[in-house]
Parts: sequence; C-alpha cells; structure tokens
Amino acid sequence: MNKGIASILLLIFSNVFMTLAWYGHLKLKEIDSFSSLPLFGVILLSWGIAFFEYCMQVPANRIGFSGNGGPFNIIQLKVIQEVVSLLVFIVISLLLFRNTTLKWNHLIAFICIILAVYFVFKD
Repeated sequence: MNKGIASILLLIFSNVFMTLAWYGHLKLKEIDSFSSLPLFGVILLSWGIAFFEYCMQVPANRIGFSGNGGPFNIIQLKVIQEVVSLLVFIVISLLLFRNTTLKWNHLIAFICIILAVYFVFKD
C-alpha cells in the first residue's frame, strides 16, 4: 500500500479514537452505568480510549514522514491531521449528538481549512 494512503488511513482511525476520547464521555452521561462515574473515572476511561489513538497516530506520522521515506513533510502531516480531525469530528458529532447542526459559517471555516491544505502543498 502507498505510504501516503496508509498514513492518512491510520490518521482517520486514530482520530475516531481521539474524538471518542475527547467528546464521547459527554454522550456516556446518558447511560445509567456511566452517569455516576466521577470525573477521575471519566479521565481514566478517556485515557484508555486515547491509548488506541496513539497506537495509530504515531505509526501514521512515522510512515508518512518524508524523513522516514514517506511522502509528507512535518508541516504537511500536521495540516492533514487537522483536516482529518475536523472531518472525523463532524461525522461523529452529527451521529452522536443529534442536536448538532452545521451552519454556513462552519462551511466557510472548512473552506479556509481546505485552502490551508492547498497552500501547504503548493511549492
């Protein structure tokens, strides 16, 4: 498999775990067995989920980094990660938090991020 594609796929899966670790606990409050979990327990649960994020994030960066034979420089990797993070966040927030709505200003912000990707890859 192409190193660039492998890196991006790992970033996607990594960001699913990251988004669930950072925001999933807000949805867990609705489940009886988790609703009484103290903050420290929620932190430990989030760290447990984030472990899997790191298991994919670190290899994604190693595989994709040009210093290791990958196609992306460090800045390109970071911008790709941010775009992937936002796209994954949007999908998960729309699926888990039904009262979330995307508005015109969100679309404009995403267009700006897409422009950032364009400029970071431009020589």
